[in-house]
Amino acid sequence: MSTTHVVVVMGVAGTGKTTVGPLLAARLGVPYAEGDDFHPEANIAKMSAGTPLTDDDRWPWLDAIGEWAHGRAGLGGVVSSSALKRSYRDRLRAAAPGLVFVHLTGDRALIEERMRGRKGHFMPTALLDSQFATLQPLGADEAGVDVDVAGTPAEIADRAAHALAALDG
Repeated sequence: MSTTHVVVVMGVAGTGKTTVGPLLAARLGVPYAEGDDFHPEANIAKMSAGTPLTDDDRWPWLDAIGEWAHGRAGLGGVVSSSALKRSYRDRLRAAAPGLVFVHLTGDRALIEERMRGRKGHFMPTALLDSQFATLQPLGADEAGVDVDVAGTPAEIADRAAHALAALDG
């Protein structure tokens, strides 16, 4: 299976974007970019200290992701980004029209459990509530699919790949 779409794997912290993203990219035969790598150091320091980012903190990060996605237009790619608000997704789409979103969703308790099991990640579980409070699910007019995070990373990536294929008809 391959795609020329640029896919943004989105969702709150702990849903598995960093784990599922590369697996999905491999299934689609396209490169993967880790969204966290686009964060300025100041953002990482804030989150590490347990301080939620503001929209002003996020704009440069989203612009950097959008620039990468724009460069992959027509070639395909997968990038991770929380993309929690519609305005964030709109900003990404403005930079790279035609983006498709895979929204990783699931039970809050499962997501928190997975966050607690992560080693060396800058995002503390204390920010999970702020992530859920900020989340605006995909609108009916947004190109994308919801994929439940129950199961193994391989199962989640398979469900995402099949859901994306169904979008293409």
